[in-house]
Amino acid sequence: MESLAVYGGLLLSAFASATVLPGTSEAAMVLLLNEGKGTPLLLLLVATAGNVLGSVLNWLLGRFFSAYRDRRWFPIKEKTFNRVHDWYERYGRWSLLLAWAPFIGDALTLVAGTFRVNFWFFLLLVTIGKGARYLFVLQAAQLVID
Repeated sequence: MESLAVYGGLLLSAFASATVLPGTSEAAMVLLLNEGKGTPLLLLLVATAGNVLGSVLNWLLGRFFSAYRDRRWFPIKEKTFNRVHDWYERYGRWSLLLAWAPFIGDALTLVAGTFRVNFWFFLLLVTIGKGARYLFVLQAAQLVID
């Protein structure tokens, strides 16, 4: 039962960290590792999965709200939206590898949904970026702990 609480708590923390909700999943993962709760590989996989799921929620929200871009309250005018969309199609998709970055990562995943980036491409890049970030944090923590 303790394992469920450990991994479930980390999953929720990582999920929240990928949305506009506050979260400190890296600190939670390092704390769990330091206290010997959970195996490093499972901590890595659970944190990555939770964080990616949070980004998928952002993508879905962006996709949902893009249907309302013709409304007056939509924050971007149609001409600007189309210009930015064209630029994003050409250059911006690879920015999803930075979806792990504080502050901009949430926006990148929301924009990807708004611009209807292919879900599987989105999922691949976001998973690579977020998994690499958690791997780095895990390895750095293990160097300090050991």
